[in-house]
Amino acid sequence: MKKYIIISALIISAFAPRLSSAQATANAQATHALDTIYANDTKNVALFFPEPIRQGITGSDNFVFTYNREKEQYFGLLQAKPGKESNLLVVNRNGSIFSYIVRYKKQLSKLNYFIPLSNSIGNEKPIVSDSIQAETSEKSIDNRTYYYQKFCSYLLNRNQHIGRIKKRNEGVVLSVENIVFDKEELYFVIQIENNSTLDYDLNFLNLSIETRQKGKKKSLQSLYQEPIYKHHLPSKIAEGKMIRFVYVLPKFSLSNDRRAILELNEKDGERNIKLKISHRYINNPN
Repeated sequence: MKKYIIISALIISAFAPRLSSAQATANAQATHALDTIYANDTKNVALFFPEPIRQGITGSDNFVFTYNREKEQYFGLLQAKPGKESNLLVVNRNGSIFSYIVRYKKQLSKLNYFIPLSNSIGNEKPIVSDSIQAETSEKSIDNRTYYYQKFCSYLLNRNQHIGRIKKRNEGVVLSVENIVFDKEELYFVIQIENNSTLDYDLNFLNLSIETRQKGKKKSLQSLYQEPIYKHHLPSKIAEGKMIRFVYVLPKFSLSNDRRAILELNEKDGERNIKLKISHRYINNPN
């Protein structure tokens, strides 16, 4: 009898951690509350994801989520008409799944959502357990980064110019020396020259696409473009110094109604620059 009790106790203790762990996971999933995104019918609400969007679905017709179905991009636009709340399901290229409650709201306080990978509720693909597959994936990423590094170095050493688009502010000069299309990426060779007597601390350098909306009420819509890779991006440009570096971005096209804006912003300063880049440089890069 004592032996039976001991064996039973050992079996229970062996399975108890697994049962409690599974129960905790089930409880966590059951209590997970979805975030809410608000939209209306007069503004576009932009959602930026960590990977390009492969599929996006809303649960009701009074919500519309648009994204590029021909060429996967990182962002989509949400609009809504008055009605009951619904849900939005988005699947990224890597299989990450994102789910949100969507509601109509007449006045919006937020128009842009930058969604981190941590907000994913799961992945449609099974987790890779095979070490060989994992190593192959890592090597593929490393090879791509290595290619970016080598090609960026080549462009900096080549020192070729497209006519150098430039703009200056209080002795600081921002210029684009070259724009090169290779494979599926655009390489922006950028130069910052500090001719002032003060060091320039870089807060950010962003590139966005500015679209002119047609109609009676003309308006501009700006969408940020996330670089795939940054080569030798500085954090400071000392007085009297010049720095050259490269931004690698997914290929995009421009037109008479679409132009690129390169925005340089100084940390704790006002020497900010916005450089406009027309379609003739992007669509026909050297």
